[in-house]
Amino acid sequence: QVELVESGGGSVQAGGSLRLSCTTSRDIFEITDMGWYRQVPGSQRELVATITSSTTNYADSVKGRFTISRDTARNMGYLQMSSLKPEDTAVYYCNAKLRIGGENLGSAWGRGTQVTVSS
Repeated sequence: QVELVESGGGSVQAGGSLRLSCTTSRDIFEITDMGWYRQVPGSQRELVATITSSTTNYADSVKGRFTISRDTARNMGYLQMSSLKPEDTAVYYCNAKLRIGGENLGSAWGRGTQVTVSS
């Protein structure tokens, strides 16, 4: 079945940057509204940022440092992360509503990509 695929995670020092990418496992599906979430062991998955055709929203903890975007021509979603802090260390997940032929098919999750920020 279709799923989302994240990439771009890795290990960086505090103050560094990473760009995460999200796409569908099959390019016939299109991403509409989407969001990035993150989760650390022992904690609930938390919302990081969302994007729709008209709005973007961010968790207070990442405002001014993270930027969510998407490239509809390439069916890609992105999360640009700058000024990273050790507190940003987590597995980052993409979530999005999918559509094909103009019909909404529901939402899907990726399996996550690890981001580790060292001090």
